[in-house]
Amino acid sequence: MSGSENTAPVAETAAVAVVSATDWRLAVWRDFLRTHNHLLRKLEQQLQAHGKIAIGSYDVLVQLAEAPDNRLRMSELAEAVLLSRSGLTRLVDRLQKDGLAERQPDPEDARGMYTVLTAKGRDTLRDASRVHLAGVSDLVLTRLSEAELRQLQALMIKLDPAGPRGAAETGE
Repeated sequence: MSGSENTAPVAETAAVAVVSATDWRLAVWRDFLRTHNHLLRKLEQQLQAHGKIAIGSYDVLVQLAEAPDNRLRMSELAEAVLLSRSGLTRLVDRLQKDGLAERQPDPEDARGMYTVLTAKGRDTLRDASRVHLAGVSDLVLTRLSEAELRQLQALMIKLDPAGPRGAAETGE
């Protein structure tokens, strides 16, 4: 067995396994990151080509649309977004300036504020969703069989620290 075929960790402690730079599993990780980045870039390009909102804005509006009463505290929104948390406050400021979201005081905590989806934000999200969902379908859903999608779903659930999703999200 050559060094590049070595799959055993170089060093291992009870908490962390360290892998060598030539471990084939790192190529799997890099492929995952590369594919994720490629798909996001393509989805962003499609939204831009159709004059829709940026994918980061789309992500925030989706999280607000799916939240109870269409509102989240900034800390909850930061936990919910699927894309970058970096610059989230500035992004919400822009959404508010564009009338897509607004900030409302928390009636139970004078120090707390909610970010709330507006009617214009819901309409903008609905409009962008047509392009975004067509892109997801074209780039992922139509390229994988049902069995492959279910396998991918099982792997993502296994890796997600939040654990399995509800039946509506898992298709069960």
